[in-house]
Amino acid sequence: MKFFLDSAKINEIDYAYNTFGIDGLTTNPRHIMESGKTFINAVTDIAKWVKDNKLEGVDRFPVSVEINPYIEDTEEMIRAAEEIAKISENFVIKIPCIESGIAAARRLEQEGIRTNVTLVFSAAQAILPAKNNSLFVSPFIGWKEANGEDCRKYISDIVEIYKNYGYYGKTQIICAAVRTGRQVVDCAVAGADIVTAGLAVFKDVMNHAYTTQGMGIFRNAWDNTAKE
Repeated sequence: MKFFLDSAKINEIDYAYNTFGIDGLTTNPRHIMESGKTFINAVTDIAKWVKDNKLEGVDRFPVSVEINPYIEDTEEMIRAAEEIAKISENFVIKIPCIESGIAAARRLEQEGIRTNVTLVFSAAQAILPAKNNSLFVSPFIGWKEANGEDCRKYISDIVEIYKNYGYYGKTQIICAAVRTGRQVVDCAVAGADIVTAGLAVFKDVMNHAYTTQGMGIFRNAWDNTAKE
């Protein structure tokens, strides 16, 4: 399983790459806002970070960047995606899972611009992006679980459908809006390709009360071991 960071802050990206070895990055308009930068400055800085770290190429370190969410016309989506894609060869364009978005993603893939169909909330929605050769599909987890839905079954269904029809591995499944370690495990068990989460989630996953307790026990033993 690959881990992507959900952020547009360079300090977080740098920390997550050097500490956890993240395999890619996902951003959205909220992350851009939280970076405190304009859209163009935020994505240009990310492109520079990728180049500085010698990670050029969508196969090496994909970076998902979302188009203006107000755009719903297919032709306008395509134009917006083409402009963003020019900034970096690592950029994968996030397109919403609506009818015009599916049409735009299909055309963009035919042009050689890789896409990530996002805001997917059902297994049925996940089928068309795969049929149209999108690089990624992003089923959201946290929002659905907060609504009392069974997300492990939801991801398992997408995985099974993809395996049934040869889409598995061709269109990679990114579990998005992941909030907890339990959700990370559920996505891994279900067979998702990627989990994307904020830095705080990755940090929290590493914490366990017994690990802390064990460190204390071993430190105490170390301190009380005979020195001579």
